[in-house]
Amino acid sequence: MIIGLTGGIASGKSFISDALHQYGFPVIDADQTAREVVEPGERAYEQILEQFGIDILEVDGTLNRKKLADRIFADENQRRMLNQIMHPAIRQRILQNKAELQKKGHEVIVLDLPLLIENNLQFMVDKVMLVYVDEKQQKERLMERDQAGEEDAKRRMASQLSMSDKRTYADVVIDNNDTQEDSLAQLEHILKKWNIHPSSS
Repeated sequence: MIIGLTGGIASGKSFISDALHQYGFPVIDADQTAREVVEPGERAYEQILEQFGIDILEVDGTLNRKKLADRIFADENQRRMLNQIMHPAIRQRILQNKAELQKKGHEVIVLDLPLLIENNLQFMVDKVMLVYVDEKQQKERLMERDQAGEEDAKRRMASQLSMSDKRTYADVVIDNNDTQEDSLAQLEHILKKWNIHPSSS
């Protein structure tokens, strides 16, 4: 089974991802994959340089992520161009990693995909697991975690599909409004319901 793990910003998805990893399931992290595909020598790295120029590089030749982020934040066309480079490269690498894990005999694999629903990646997974918090809690956690102002937090939340909308796409929901212990109990209940045990990975 391929589990697609998703959530909203500051929803606590990383906590559940770490728990699944500790249970023995291999986790393919889309954020980590996004960093890997833009390392020097990668095709996406070359395409980004062709599109955005060498002034977005650090002195060691790696991408200056802040410069690139500032560039695309101000220009919708450039953001679209970057996504057209990044998204196929990330998808291809995730599918490669998944195939390698399956070849090694792993029956249960977790794909940690923050934008699984926004990018219509449900075709890559068998089940969608959503880590949910209500929007008031989400805003408060985001402001505390990133020392963000209220307006900045609202803007960042608005850049993703709302948590209530995401719920409609999920096969299962972990309500992370309460304690971590409560969230772990929900996770264990879901795995039991799916007849999944760490030994089956």
